[in-house]
Amino acid sequence: MPPRDILLALLICLAWAGNFLGSALALRELPPLLFTALRLALLVLMLGVFLRRPAPGQWPRLLAIATCTGVLHFGLSFWALKLAGDLSSPAIVMQSYIPMAVLLAWALLGERFAWRTGTAIAISFGGVLVLGFDPLVLDNPASLFLMLASAFFLALATVMMRGLTGVTRYGLQAWIAVVGVGPLLVLSLWLEPGALATLGGISGTAWAGVAYAAIVASVIGHGLYYSLIQRHAVARVMPWLLLTPVFAMALGIAFWGDRPGPKLWIGGAMTLAGILLIALRSQAKARPAPIAEEL
Repeated sequence: MPPRDILLALLICLAWAGNFLGSALALRELPPLLFTALRLALLVLMLGVFLRRPAPGQWPRLLAIATCTGVLHFGLSFWALKLAGDLSSPAIVMQSYIPMAVLLAWALLGERFAWRTGTAIAISFGGVLVLGFDPLVLDNPASLFLMLASAFFLALATVMMRGLTGVTRYGLQAWIAVVGVGPLLVLSLWLEPGALATLGGISGTAWAGVAYAAIVASVIGHGLYYSLIQRHAVARVMPWLLLTPVFAMALGIAFWGDRPGPKLWIGGAMTLAGILLIALRSQAKARPAPIAEEL
C-alpha cells in the first residue's frame, strides 16, 4: 500500500487499541452490559440515518448477525475486559475470531483450506493456550473464556455476513445497534441490579469511554477501514491491522500497569503469527480474509 494508506491503517489500529484503554477506564465505574448498551444507544443516534430495510428474505440473517455481534460479541467482550487484570491478553485473544471464522466457513459453507492454513490455525490456538498459562491470565481465567466465547460469536457473524445483501456497512452497524440495545438493557436490569441508578454518579471519564467506543472506535475507525478496503483487498490490509493488539499491549504497559510475563509474550506472538499466516495465505489465493473488527 502507498504510505498514505499505511498511515491510515496505523490510525485505525491506534483508534481500536485506544478503545481497550478507554473502555477499561469506563468499566471501572460502569457494569459491562450497561456500558455496551450505552455505546449502542449512541450509535443508534449517530447512524440511524443509514437504516434501510434489507432485501426480501434477509431479515432472519440480519437479526442473527446483529444478535451475535451486538448482544453476544460486544456484551461478552466488555464483560471479559471488566474481569481481566490487563489489556494485553483480551486484545490478543479477541483476534482468535479469525481462525475461528476460517473453521466455521469450512464447517458451515464447505470452504476448504490447505494444510498450511490448518497449521496456521493450530499455531494461533496453541498461542492462546500458552497465553492462558500466564500468571496474569490465570488470576482471571473467566476473562479468557468469556473473550473466547465473544470471539466465537464474532466469527459466526462474520461467516453469516458473506450471504447478507442489500445492507451497507454503516447500515449494518446501525442495525446491530438497534437490535442489540434493547436486549442488553434487559440483561443489565437482570444481571446488574442497580446499574441504572449509578448513571447519575459516574465521572466524565466513564462517559468519555462510552463516547470514544462509539465515535472513535466505531464511526471513525470503521470509516477509515472502509475507505481502505475500497482501494485494497482485505487480505492486503489485514496484516497491518494485527498491530492493534500490539498497540493495545503498549497502552496497557504504559497506562494500565500491565506487566506481561514470558508466557503471554510467547503465546501472543504465536497467536498473531498464526493469524498473519492466515491473512497471507488468503492474499496469495486472492480470496478475502475475515474482516477485522475492533472491540
